Amino acid sequence: MDAPIDDDVELVERARSGDVPAFETLVDRYRDRVYGMALRMTRTEADAAEITQDTFLNAYQHLHELQGDNLKAFGSWLSRIAANQSLMRLRHRKVASQVEQSLDEPSFNERGSLVEDVADWRLDALGQTLDNELREAIQKATDALPEDHRRVFLLRDLDGLSYEEIAEITQESVPAIKSRLHRARLALRAAIDRFYQDVE
Repeated sequence: MDAPIDDDVELVERARSGDVPAFETLVDRYRDRVYGMALRMTRTEADAAEITQDTFLNAYQHLHELQGDNLKAFGSWLSRIAANQSLMRLRHRKVASQVEQSLDEPSFNERGSLVEDVADWRLDALGQTLDNELREAIQKATDALPEDHRRVFLLRDLDGLSYEEIAEITQESVPAIKSRLHRARLALRAAIDRFYQDVE
């Protein structure tokens, strides 16, 4: 759970004035969130640890740029930095492309708008009720997604970034992001359907 906005704002203001312990408090507050995002995106603990360090260093160096809504949403601003750091690491590492799965095409209505009729598969929400075997099936399906689909799914459904924030990070259009997210969710739904068919 995020701390009260006013508390973050006060800590940022103090950190900008040279109060190092104030920034250390922010680091303690958001370290797990940043590390978790980096680990999900890069899938290696070493990369996640380095990205976490780079994210807070980058944030500290740019605290003076925080204004308005960004100042009031320090956690979201930090998540965008972490996502950018993770994407840069993936590009530099030249991750081998994941095996393409045959996925259904997204549906569009008569006006050409994407029809989002697939459930929002948030693993955090499902986590309390899913058994280990089903979680493993979902994890395998997530890992098998094409990298650009997997990246959008992680940023949107696990880390809660908006379509606009993801577009800013990935330099892609919102419609393209929605289409990829739709296909990723279809793949996860298919994996869950297969799991239940196998256990019947």
